[in-house]
Amino acid sequence: MAQYEELTIDQGADVAIEIHLVDKNGVTKDLTNHSITAKMKKTFNSDSADTTSFATLVANPATDGVATISLTNTQTDVLKQGRYVYDVEMSFIDSAGDTVIERVLEGKITVTPSVTK
Repeated sequence: MAQYEELTIDQGADVAIEIHLVDKNGVTKDLTNHSITAKMKKTFNSDSADTTSFATLVANPATDGVATISLTNTQTDVLKQGRYVYDVEMSFIDSAGDTVIERVLEGKITVTPSVTK
C-alpha cells in the first residue's frame, strides 16, 4: 500500500521532491534496474491531456533507495491554483520476466498562486 502525503507546489517555481524508499520492515529498497513514474492531474477522472508528468531520477547508488521527482518552473507556471491528485509508481522486471508495478506514494498537491510572473 502506498504512503499518503499532501504536498504544496508554488506556481512558477522549480520543484524537486526527494523520496526515500524502504520496504515494510524499514529496510532501504534497492532501486537497481527499477524505474520511477509520477503524474499529477486535477481529479482522478481528468482527461489524460490534463496530466502533468514529473521528471524522475533514481539517485546513484541505486542501492540507497532514493528517487527524485521534479517539475520545471515552466511546468508549474501553467498549473492553475488549487488542489490536484498525484501518485508515484515504481516498476521493475521480475525473475519470471513480468513487469511489476508498485504504487509507492500518493496524495494531494496544493498549487499556490504566484504574484510575480
